[in-house]
Amino acid sequence: MHALTSLLFLFMLAAAAPHAAFAQAGFGAAGGESEPNRIQQWLVPTPLPDIKSHALLFRPAGDGPFQLAVIAHATTQNVLRRAQMKQPEYRALAAFLVARGFAVLVPERPGHGATGGKYLEDQGGCDEADYARSGRATAEEIAAATDFMRRQSFIKPDGAVIVGHSAGGWGALAMAGNANVSAIIVFAAGRGGRANDFPNQICAPHTLKAAAAEFGKGAKVRVVWLVAANDSYFAPAFSKQLADSFRRAGGKASFHALPPSGSEGHWLPESESGVRLAGPELGRALDSVRFSTLRRR
Repeated sequence: MHALTSLLFLFMLAAAAPHAAFAQAGFGAAGGESEPNRIQQWLVPTPLPDIKSHALLFRPAGDGPFQLAVIAHATTQNVLRRAQMKQPEYRALAAFLVARGFAVLVPERPGHGATGGKYLEDQGGCDEADYARSGRATAEEIAAATDFMRRQSFIKPDGAVIVGHSAGGWGALAMAGNANVSAIIVFAAGRGGRANDFPNQICAPHTLKAAAAEFGKGAKVRVVWLVAANDSYFAPAFSKQLADSFRRAGGKASFHALPPSGSEGHWLPESESGVRLAGPELGRALDSVRFSTLRRR
């Protein structure tokens, strides 16, 4: 009888093991919801097995399921600035997306702020800049968070929208061949902008354009490319050259130069006024996603 009880206990322990392992992993909600937009801290996976990404989740009212939008933040090559970086929020942009029915995740990538860990997306110095590798590394980080959220009960498993800003937008471009993504929206996508802190100076611009072409090969997802007129990191004229390189290689992208935003247009998606400025193009892009999703049903 004792042996039978022991066997039963071991069987129950084995059956519970996957759930226990998941609980120990510590992914998921890391606090309660608050307003606005049910904001909540989450921990989500990264490509590094021992590093959890600190993320903010925003949601509409109700149980869902909601279509997912992931906002990929900007970065810096400066180690100290990355370590001191505040958790990215993009509250105005998230509110715009939530109002249109999206659940919005803003994950902080490895090498930044509270998430910490190795900086996977390092582009290297100007002479040896590897922008293609850097973009793919960022794409893997975005995908790790996106794939985890797609498995949540309140998220629709298909048709995620990726919204990228600067280096986050560069990583989003590298996801243009991802079948689980329905649309990509980028704000001033690129790397190496404002080199040595000089306006409109870009580190190895020809290398950057070649990498944009590489991302365009085999791209399936349409990209909406937005940049403010007073962006001193990637001005509209150069941004259009990047978009053209992406398109000539086979990618689909619509490019839109927006009016000036504040004193520095590069930070447009981080402000309420900037999001209002981009609102018409954002709205059209999201309406297109909604129409194509309904058409597939």
